Amino acid sequence: MIKYLFAIAFLWMNATNAQNHSDVAYGIFQTSGIRIGAYSLNNHTGLGDIKWRFKTRGKVFSSPAICKDIAYIGSEDHNLYAINLQTGKLLWKFTTGGAVHSSPAVYKNIVYFGSYDGYYYSLNAATGKLVWKFKTAGERKVGAKGLWTMSPKDQYMEDQYDFFLSSPVLDLNDKDLTVYFGSSDGNLYALNAHTGKKKWAFKTNGIIRASPALYQGKVYIGSWDTFLYALDARTGKLEWKFATGKQPVYHLLEGIQSSPTCAYGMVYFGSRDGFFYALNADNGKQVWKYGADNSWVLTTAAIKDGSVYIGTSDTFLFLAFDAKTGKEKLRFKTNGYIYSSPFISGNTAYFGDFSGSLFAVDLRTGRLAGKFSTAGRTKNAANVLNPKGDIDFNFLAKGMNNSLYATSVTVMNKLYTLGPIVSSPVISNDVIYFGSADGYLYAINLN
Repeated sequence: MIKYLFAIAFLWMNATNAQNHSDVAYGIFQTSGIRIGAYSLNNHTGLGDIKWRFKTRGKVFSSPAICKDIAYIGSEDHNLYAINLQTGKLLWKFTTGGAVHSSPAVYKNIVYFGSYDGYYYSLNAATGKLVWKFKTAGERKVGAKGLWTMSPKDQYMEDQYDFFLSSPVLDLNDKDLTVYFGSSDGNLYALNAHTGKKKWAFKTNGIIRASPALYQGKVYIGSWDTFLYALDARTGKLEWKFATGKQPVYHLLEGIQSSPTCAYGMVYFGSRDGFFYALNADNGKQVWKYGADNSWVLTTAAIKDGSVYIGTSDTFLFLAFDAKTGKEKLRFKTNGYIYSSPFISGNTAYFGDFSGSLFAVDLRTGRLAGKFSTAGRTKNAANVLNPKGDIDFNFLAKGMNNSLYATSVTVMNKLYTLGPIVSSPVISNDVIYFGSADGYLYAINLN
């Protein structure tokens, strides 16, 4: 039996029974009944040596799911992979028509995930054979002409920080077994998980990148239209919606990519408007919010022992707050943007940053307890990071015109050589698993 509880977006069950479901995949972006964040029942204190790494042919933004000694993960190379946990060897792969940036969920020998080809898939988890697929109205990157006022103004530009697709959530308390996920077509879908038949869909006014959260009979989802929605989980009827910040010129900046987390009668989520929010889960009223100095908050919060843990983008911060009051309790600075959501084991938090480092942070002291560098970071950090060892756009763009979209693309391609960790880690049996933009799924032993 896999020895940890989880939250963050795939499955919905009674938290006290979560550890008894040996046929459930545990991983980041999964949800327990009280949705309290990903954490281990063990007490790991740091990082050991590498166990193995598995190479795909594309960047890995997907987060792994672990079930029955198999790791499942998607890649930009259009494949979902099933990897043997002990050996790191390929068991099978399933090829779709697009990049697999959604994170998989596994339950009762079925794996669920989405692809940029516009389909959400259900596969036999042991063999990779297709069970069903559901076609959305299409998946696409966020973008616009003259994005963020960059030049040339008549050129269509994709948002290079649009990394994820919405990942599936299963309602295990539903006798019909419902799977929920969002889409670029603006809909939150509820399907019969056995057949793939649509039960209902709720239309927002923007693409959906966040993964839904199920809590006390409601499903919560954020949209690029800047609203967080609370819907009746059975019918899809709107209960309430909450508006985050919005600016007319930079409207594509403010969408909600962070997936919500629920506990203590509250729903927690971050936004591109530079704030992290805590709302009353029943009525959507704001309880508190944290201003991140105009830094995006794209991570999904983990909550443990009355504290909520998040990461920020441009300020490079890992933070802890009192879950009820919002009072800051811990701050730890990394070397790059944090889009990887934390996994907590005992008194240690594990997460990655865009400079290619996986961090272990002691939650009692706020100090570094361990650090691992991806293959890309080890090879290229000296040529890509600034003299302080940090990501620095202006340092990389020196001699180029910062107003040009081409400059932004060039800088991002340099950053990708570091092997950024956007994937969120998962711990199983004293090993931590995570993906990297260098194309690897890593397995690292824990202390």
